[in-house]
Amino acid sequence: MATKKTLNIGLIGGGFMGRTHSNGYRRVPNFFPELEYTPVLKAVCFRNETKAKAFAEQWGYESFETDWRKIIARADIDAVDICTPNDTHAEIAIAAAAAGKHIISEKPLARSGEEAKTMYDAVKNAGIVHMVAFNYRRTPAVALAKKYIEEGAIGEILNFRGTYLQDLSADPDGPLSWRFQKSIAGSGSLGDIGTHVVDMARYLCGEITQVNTELKTWVKTRPLQAGGVDKLGASTKDSTAPRGEVDVDDEVLSLLEFQNGAIGSLEATRNAHGRNNFLTFEVHGTLGSVYFNYERRDELQVAFAADQSDRKGFRTVYTGPAHPYGEGLWPIPALGIGYGETKIIETYDFIKAIMEGGEVSPNFKDGYQINLIADAMAASSQSRSWTQVQLVK
Repeated sequence: MATKKTLNIGLIGGGFMGRTHSNGYRRVPNFFPELEYTPVLKAVCFRNETKAKAFAEQWGYESFETDWRKIIARADIDAVDICTPNDTHAEIAIAAAAAGKHIISEKPLARSGEEAKTMYDAVKNAGIVHMVAFNYRRTPAVALAKKYIEEGAIGEILNFRGTYLQDLSADPDGPLSWRFQKSIAGSGSLGDIGTHVVDMARYLCGEITQVNTELKTWVKTRPLQAGGVDKLGASTKDSTAPRGEVDVDDEVLSLLEFQNGAIGSLEATRNAHGRNNFLTFEVHGTLGSVYFNYERRDELQVAFAADQSDRKGFRTVYTGPAHPYGEGLWPIPALGIGYGETKIIETYDFIKAIMEGGEVSPNFKDGYQINLIADAMAASSQSRSWTQVQLVK
């Protein structure tokens, strides 16, 4: 067996995303052994030394740092993985690009289009692979929908309908984490989960050119957070704690126009009681339709106009070995694809691009474009009118 090359990873930040990314690096050689590179968990960075040490021990990192700049400066780090709150993405990524490190950053890429542009400018001529972690498009059923659309199976696209509904902030006594502070997050549901729907829309249907959007903030204040740890919907609730102002959106509702003439809609909220991770899309074309619900992520619903009249309607395709990424996953359809598998696939595509010296999507250009779409949505909500989206050249 040929000796594999190593790809030394420096992870900056932890929490939920740090865990999922670490799991991706640990498991990708098992699922995709054809990769010529083996990721090595070389170093992790937390500001808190105790947490950094504990995370390194739990996930098998060889070392830890408490200053992200030391990760960037280390000659033994090949790729930097950014899993920090949104307000630090730009500074870290720009420094990593200047040091010639490959970069994967959690989404959204930045707090605004202007900030995202500085990141894209830093990487586009740096000779590195850069990626934004919109991992839901790595779900095999989503990649299968893309394949059907590209093959012309549903004809010319007419309509896209996308939703992302959660209830993790439906409780008004959930703490005022960084996700509810504009200076750190940039926006609320729009940037946090709405951008996932935007990524799906662009991936499946092409560029968005115009939006008409409404943003709403339902919970105006929240208890100040103690401890500084963002636990999403599992956070401890304290209705007696002092409260602070929420200055981001809780819900986004938008009409969309696409460059190819299709139209669509997007809805995203973290205040929908009973919805856990209800990320869905439905795409209608002149020859058929596809429908996907992430809470049933092994399934793609399909309907084709050419079906016999007594067989018309949606039917279910269960993803497995015959479908995208199936060769590396499980041998029987419908055995169960989890969130972890989408991160393993994301890691595979990131490392494969480094191995081949190519590009991967979504990259920082895509992330920049998605930030510009989010900016247009925010501007549309302010002006209460259709707003043009600036397109990245």
